Amino acid sequence: MKIYTLKRTQWLPITHQQAWDFFSTPSNLSKITPAHMGFSILYMSGGEKTYAGQIIRYHVRVLPGIKMQWVTEITHVQEPNYFVDEQRFGPYALWHHQHWFKEVDNGVEMTDEVNYVIPLGILGRLANVLFVGREVNRIFDYRYKVLEAHFKKS
Repeated sequence: MKIYTLKRTQWLPITHQQAWDFFSTPSNLSKITPAHMGFSILYMSGGEKTYAGQIIRYHVRVLPGIKMQWVTEITHVQEPNYFVDEQRFGPYALWHHQHWFKEVDNGVEMTDEVNYVIPLGILGRLANVLFVGREVNRIFDYRYKVLEAHFKKS
């Protein structure tokens, strides 16, 4: 089993609380997900704020013409510093996504760390080299640009 890791850090010109409020609201995920993924939330337990044990069910397009359900659980929350979501059902054998928020001069440093495993052994490793790894990076590149524009300092 090969575990892949993606880690991204971004400075945002907002307060610690503003960062927490935006990122801990699951419905905001659609604002930072590329449109070609056809992302939509189908179900969210317990309302609009993230809490440990929350279940969120999405539709997401993993390849052109292939849409599937993805179910995540929020497993850890320490407001306003971090939360973790883990895939329960979906395209990966493992998806563990940590969201960290740290107050810094004139803003917040936000760090995403994703550890993931693709199923199917050697075929999964090949898929990661050919397209999955690139797509995961493209998704986070897109998020970076959208967040930079959304929170642009006036």
